[in-house]
Amino acid sequence: MASPRLSVGLDIGGTKTLAVLLGDDGEVLAQSRLSTALGPVGVVDGAARAVQGVVRQAGVTLDAVTGVGVGVPGLVDAGAGTVRHAVNLGLDGAALDLSTLLSARLGGVGVGVENDLNVAAVGAAHLVEAEAGDRTPTDLAFLALGTGLAAGIVLDGRLRRGSHGAAGEIGHVPVDPAGPPCACGQRGCLELYASGSAVTALWPTATGRPAPVELFEAAAAGDPDALVARATYARAVAAAVRMLVLTVDVQHVVLGGGVSQLGQPLLDVVRDALVDESAASGFLRSLDLPGRVRLAPGRVAVGAVGAAVVGRGAVAHARDLAG
Repeated sequence: MASPRLSVGLDIGGTKTLAVLLGDDGEVLAQSRLSTALGPVGVVDGAARAVQGVVRQAGVTLDAVTGVGVGVPGLVDAGAGTVRHAVNLGLDGAALDLSTLLSARLGGVGVGVENDLNVAAVGAAHLVEAEAGDRTPTDLAFLALGTGLAAGIVLDGRLRRGSHGAAGEIGHVPVDPAGPPCACGQRGCLELYASGSAVTALWPTATGRPAPVELFEAAAAGDPDALVARATYARAVAAAVRMLVLTVDVQHVVLGGGVSQLGQPLLDVVRDALVDESAASGFLRSLDLPGRVRLAPGRVAVGAVGAAVVGRGAVAHARDLAG
């Protein structure tokens, strides 16, 4: 009887690292969370501890792991396994050879490295397919509603990075050329209206709690100004959904990122906005935009699951790298 193929996925953020152990059948066998250590040495050491910890939690040995995937912010060269300019991790412009260094710490197991948004898209596709009970490769966009706005895209089950790594950067598509300046140098970019930062601009927090939470609570209580602000934000997110469907015709647009933690209330207002926008267009109605948008599965760490899927394809290093 063949031994199961296990893979580990890490989603390394500025404050926490999420780890999962994925079984051969795609089931999450164990998951854990620990604080992120910063700087080149800290990132490698912390990643090694996270892998060892989740493997130990599952009651297996590292020898059973055929690959490890790591999702990190910053500029990632997936082919080389390097990352740089990950400011929140204490990494500057010097390339950190994360794949080689982590593989050496783990006895030579293959390590794949990918951008954190991309692994979230891969993880969302994996979980959506699992929920449907159908492993047919799916077309999906993971729309991250965070400080900025961007999407990770999976087409026919394969991650689409683009020729310059810019696939899914819809946050920097201008939607109002006369709008306010964007950090990218353009004006009126979509992320100025549909990101988490846009909610803070619409509805500054009065208590220090997250602005999206305060806005949606006030709208639910009937505050007329909050109702207007919530509708404005919902239309902006709906525009992002529409843009993704009309450009790459994905079957699913998964809402993720910090704002998505609002859950069903966010999904409801975005779907309502899509229904309203489709009312006067038979073309849009035929595409069923409201039926394509959904929330990220919440029971497991989506990014870490995606990283584990990436880890399955990691090319094994020679085990003598560990010395």
